[in-house]
Amino acid sequence: MDTIYHYDSVSKALDELNENGFNYDFNLHEDEILKTPGNYEIKHIYRYEGESNPDDEAIVYGIQSKSGKKGVYVAGFAANSITEAGQILLDITIKSKRK
Repeated sequence: MDTIYHYDSVSKALDELNENGFNYDFNLHEDEILKTPGNYEIKHIYRYEGESNPDDEAIVYGIQSKSGKKGVYVAGFAANSITEAGQILLDITIKSKRK
């Protein structure tokens, strides 16, 4: 994992990642992550915390596949909003920090 960025909003994070070639939407294709999680590396992470409501919290991942495909995945941060793909990305993040 390269960098953690700080933005005022999720949309600003997504805009900048898009400008840097992260334009594939892994939320629409999360089955790709589920099938072959070892093929992906998290290049950027952005965590947004809402000012008053914990439901506003989100994590934006900038992901790159071994084949070079760059995209984003946006996950809710609340315990009840983590999907199976979101959990896999958290696991990848933890593994990356151990290296």
